[in-house]
Amino acid sequence: MKELILFTIKDIIKNKVIIAYTLFLLVTTLVLFSLEDNSGKAILGILNTILIVTPIITLIFTTIQYYNSYEFIELILSQPISRISVIISEYVAINIALIMAVAAGMGIPLLIFSPEKEALWLLMISVFLTLSCSAIALLISVYIRDKAKGIGTSLLIWFYFNFIYDGIILLILFTFSEYPLEKPTLALIALNPIDLARVTVMLQLDISALMGYTGALYKDFFGSMTGIFFSMGCFALWIIIPLWITIVHFGKKDL
Repeated sequence: MKELILFTIKDIIKNKVIIAYTLFLLVTTLVLFSLEDNSGKAILGILNTILIVTPIITLIFTTIQYYNSYEFIELILSQPISRISVIISEYVAINIALIMAVAAGMGIPLLIFSPEKEALWLLMISVFLTLSCSAIALLISVYIRDKAKGIGTSLLIWFYFNFIYDGIILLILFTFSEYPLEKPTLALIALNPIDLARVTVMLQLDISALMGYTGALYKDFFGSMTGIFFSMGCFALWIIIPLWITIVHFGKKDL
């Protein structure tokens, strides 16, 4: 399994998408820090970029990588290697490559220009976002045999998390505005890893006052140890559940 992971990583890190992703994060981070005197504003700008770019790159790259590796996976499975080892190796290798890109492109500049807890939170949340989105993408790829449909579904998932979900939340808040919905929104945030990442990092920047009473509620919750464990637990579920379903289905799938 270790040899399979190393072989896959060597193949992935040569990919132009990974190189372009690393350079994009590096240039964006350096530009934002050079334009902003306040490191907090720069981190907020990086956060907004990460919430859009990281999920779509992770979803699409993982999906394409799986389909491009399909023949290789069939070849490996003809050997005395378990299916669980193969699919886990694919997941681990993809994430190591993507996390290396995040660490090199965004992590190093963050540690140089803003070696504070906010920057570490942003880096950590980016890693969790990568792990969760890649697990979702791998689940889509394993379930959908057609490459075009798989990529289209991944794009639809990204569009839903970034735009449609927020619209649904606003509709719920507007429709039931007469009711106290502050606490239910805490549960709703957990249903979207991108929103969860946004709220977690923004509250570490201590700008909850700009979010009104709801922001104060989020600060009281997510700023506490309970809130931190809640965030990490939700991200863990977004990783474990899709990956577990993927492993179960891949083990029964007729290749």
